Amino acid sequence: MAVDAQHRTQFLLAEARTDARHAIALIAAVIAFGVTAFAPQVLNDGDTFLHISAGARMLREHAVLYRDPFSFTFANAPWHAHEWLAEIIMAAAYQFAGWSGLQLLFALCASAAAGFLAHHLGRWMEWPAQAIVTALAMSCMTASLLARPHLLALPLLELWIAGLVMARSQERAPTVFLLPLMAIWVNIHASFLLGLALAGAFALEAIGAADNRAKALRGWVPFCLGAGAAALLNPHFLSGVVFPLALMGSSSLGNIGEWRPLDFSQLQPLELVAFAAIYFFVTRGVRIPPWRALICLGLLYMAFQHQRHQIVFAIAAPLVLAPSLSTTALQSSSGDRSHPMALMASTGALAALLVLAALRLVVPTVRNDGPVAPITALAHVPREVQGEHVLNDYSFGGYLIFAGVRPFVDSRAELYGDAFLKRYAQIIAPDPSVLRDTLRRYDIRWTILSRQSPVAGEMDALAGWRRLYTDNVAVVHIRDK
Repeated sequence: MAVDAQHRTQFLLAEARTDARHAIALIAAVIAFGVTAFAPQVLNDGDTFLHISAGARMLREHAVLYRDPFSFTFANAPWHAHEWLAEIIMAAAYQFAGWSGLQLLFALCASAAAGFLAHHLGRWMEWPAQAIVTALAMSCMTASLLARPHLLALPLLELWIAGLVMARSQERAPTVFLLPLMAIWVNIHASFLLGLALAGAFALEAIGAADNRAKALRGWVPFCLGAGAAALLNPHFLSGVVFPLALMGSSSLGNIGEWRPLDFSQLQPLELVAFAAIYFFVTRGVRIPPWRALICLGLLYMAFQHQRHQIVFAIAAPLVLAPSLSTTALQSSSGDRSHPMALMASTGALAALLVLAALRLVVPTVRNDGPVAPITALAHVPREVQGEHVLNDYSFGGYLIFAGVRPFVDSRAELYGDAFLKRYAQIIAPDPSVLRDTLRRYDIRWTILSRQSPVAGEMDALAGWRRLYTDNVAVVHIRDK
C-alpha cells in the first residue's frame, strides 16, 4: 500500500509539472499574441505595403509575378518574387479585415512560434527554467516583430529545429512529416536555407556520434536529400533555392538597416542574453557538445553581423542547447505541487487569447503618417503629377506602390542590383552632380523625400524646382514646367 501511494504521489507530481509546462507555453503564446497584435511597430516597415501589393496583384492575376509591375526605373524587368506565398497570405488577410486582419495574422504567427518554443523547451526543462529561457528568447524577438514574411516563417523554423533536436535526442532520423514544412517554407521566406543547413549539421553530428554509422547514414542521408527535394518545390525550381545566396552576396545590402551589424552603442536584448548565458555556463559548469557549441556560435555570429538574424538566434539557440541545459541546475528537483493553479492558468490564457483576438478584429487599426508612410504628403501631390516620374526616399517606396505610384526605388535589392543602389546612395549623400544627372536622365517631375534627408536641402537650391509641401515626415518638391 505504501508503495502504491508513493507511485501515485510521483504520478501526480509528474502530471502537475506537465500541466505547469503546458501553462507556460500557453502564457508565452498569449503574451506574444498581445504584443504583436497591438504594438504599432509591427506595421512600421515599408516592405509591408510592397508585400500586400504584390500579393493582391497575384490574387487578381492568378499567377506568380516574374517581372516587375511596380517601378518605372525597372518596369517589366525580371523579378524573383521568392516570397510569393507569404505575399498572397498577407494580401488575403488585408482584404479580409484591413490592417487589423493583417496584425491578427502576424500575431497568430508570433504566438505560435513562442508557444511552440516554450512547449518544446518543456520537454527538457522544469517549468521555472522553461519560463526563464522562453522569456529571454522572446526579448530577443521584439526588434523583428514586423509584418513581413520572416514572421510567417518563424513557426516553421521552430518546428523544424525542434524536430531535428528531438530526433537527435532519441537517436533516430527525423520523421518524414517534417518535409512538407520545407516545401511550404521555401515559398514563404529565404530562411529555409538555414533549415537545410541545420539539417546537414545535425546529420553530421548524428553520423559522427553513432555506434552504427551505417544505420545513421541510412536515416539521415535520405532525410537531407528529401529536404533538398522539398526545397525545389517552388516556382523557380533550382534558382529558387540558390537565389537567397546570390542576394546575400550583394554588396548593397550593407546600406540597409536590417542587414547592418548589431549596434553595440545601444543596449540590445541579445547582448544581455549572450552575456547572461556565458556567465551561467561558466559558473554552473554546463557542458555543451563541441558540435552544438559551434552551431550556436554560428547563429550568434549571424545575429551580431545582421540585425535581422536576432530573431533566428532567439528561436534556434535555446532549442539547440536545450538537451545540454536539461542536465544542469536549471532543472527543479522540488517539483510543482500547484496542479489546480496550472490548470487555471491554462484556462485563463486560452480565454485571454480569444478575447485579444476578438478585440484585434473589432478595434480598427488606423494608419497615420510615419517613417515609411508619407500619407499626408502624398495626398498633397496632384493626381496628374503622381503619374509622372518621381525620385523617392528608399523607405517610401513600398507605400508609393501601395498607393498606385510607380517609385524610383524600393526595398527590392534583388531587382535593382548593386550598381543602381550604389548610384542611389550617391544621390542621397548627396552628390549634387549625380543628383542633377539623375533628375535629367529619368525625367523626374517630382520628389518625395524624408524630412531628415540631406537631399531635401539640395533640392531647395536647384533652379526650376520648388518645395510643394513639408510636414514632420516628408518633403515634396515639384519641377516647374
